[in-house]
Amino acid sequence: MTDQTTRVDREPPASRARPPGVGGRAWLAIALGVAAVGWGANQFAPLLLMYRSELGVSTATVQATYALYAIGLIPGLLLGGPLSDRYGRRRMLAPALGVSALASVLLMLADSGLAWLFVGRLVAGVASGAAFSAGTAWIKELTVHGSGQDAHIGARRATIGMTTGFAVGPLVAGLLAQWAPHPIVSSYVPHVLLALVALPLVLRAPETRQAEADTVLWARPRLSRESGRRFRLVVVPLAPWVFGASSIALAYLPGLVREELGDDALLFSAVVTALTMVAGILVQPLARRVSRPDKPYLVATALGIVVVGLVLGAIAATDARWWLIAAAALVLGAGYGCCLVYGLMEVQRMAGPENLGRLTAIFQAIAYLGFGAPYLLAVAEHALSVSELLVLTAVLAALTLLWTTYRVVREPARAPEGRSVAPSAPEAARAGTDASPAAHGARGPADRGRG
Repeated sequence: MTDQTTRVDREPPASRARPPGVGGRAWLAIALGVAAVGWGANQFAPLLLMYRSELGVSTATVQATYALYAIGLIPGLLLGGPLSDRYGRRRMLAPALGVSALASVLLMLADSGLAWLFVGRLVAGVASGAAFSAGTAWIKELTVHGSGQDAHIGARRATIGMTTGFAVGPLVAGLLAQWAPHPIVSSYVPHVLLALVALPLVLRAPETRQAEADTVLWARPRLSRESGRRFRLVVVPLAPWVFGASSIALAYLPGLVREELGDDALLFSAVVTALTMVAGILVQPLARRVSRPDKPYLVATALGIVVVGLVLGAIAATDARWWLIAAAALVLGAGYGCCLVYGLMEVQRMAGPENLGRLTAIFQAIAYLGFGAPYLLAVAEHALSVSELLVLTAVLAALTLLWTTYRVVREPARAPEGRSVAPSAPEAARAGTDASPAAHGARGPADRGRG
């Protein structure tokens, strides 16, 4: 992040004007689009066990196809965010939906060659990167313009939209893989249909970022000195735990009870995957209550939950009890939800309209490095036991907790200069009637402009 002597994350007055067609529920169409892409991204998780039995591939190979998604996703994020800043949100999210559907079609060909698994997952990653960076920024902007809600509501809405797709996709795919004919094909059909349903809704949604040819396609996001330091020292260390926690819960822990459950292992994986993501949604009220930009409450809560989940996983791995595996996955899902919403809230507080997509993309690219965790654990199993590996991972999460908490205490967030905008009438009415801690204790007048 480049240091600036003047504030550059100041929102210009023109960007606060309501775009044509924006209403209080306009964000729902974009949330559906993001959920559809999330469905396509995560439907693969419970099918790992199917591929191991149907195609006869090793654990490490299957985990490698899971991690390959991140390899496609990171360039998708790093290009999709800046491109949406330059050309508009719709021009990125709509094509990403089509590419996400194409990825599922490619995965349907896996029974004719293992290479299609790698190609399909790579394409799914590219689509997800473009969709999540543009869609998250679009939801935030529609939230602010459409209903007067602050940007932190936008972060939670984006988290819920993405996580809903992450939850429902693997459940449906797993159920079809368990009972439908020709599961390698039929498991992916619902996602293709959902993407086709969401596409026209996204195309009709109001645009919030008009094309600006002079917008620099890629450059360091311009942040104030304080915001740049907080991003590097707090957001970056936290980010890999977002999907590190969820991928361990979804792609690694269920495999530990594959032999114990036998034919029911795939169904167990599908249900655990869905419930893990549901936990990421249900934890949002807790995240709202403890969220204070100037205090380390939320970051400590998020990483503390991750540590507890990893310790539970280590205990469960000692005797491979399915109910302990499920409990550990649910706790890790809650940790994922808190980590994601904290990271998005920080990014949306720091960024201005000209670099929101870019900074969101950087955060999400770092977060998706966590998708490599199951593969690294699988490879390391020849050196340490599963329990020892999970305890070591828990220690790393605890060290991250201590570091980020220390940095937030040392350098609390400050309201960006020039961002304290007078609340709109709907916003003022909500401020007077909302009794939640987030409305009264967490956001004072100086915080209203954060986004």
